[in-house]
Amino acid sequence: MSNPLSELSIDERIRLVEDLWDSIAEDQRELPLPETHKRELDARLRAFELDGELGDDADTVIERIRKAL
Repeated sequence: MSNPLSELSIDERIRLVEDLWDSIAEDQRELPLPETHKRELDARLRAFELDGELGDDADTVIERIRKAL
């Protein structure tokens, strides 16, 4: 039995995945957020409010990761 998705080009399959992901993102409020995740988010927000540290910008983090590889 052949997979009908394999009949699509790679570009078509990528577009399909993107469309699927976008449709999930539109409905994300319907997804339950586990209580443990809520507590973790609250703790991180409190820590940020206490120290105000924004952390490193993306370019700095990416450079650090590349050096570590």
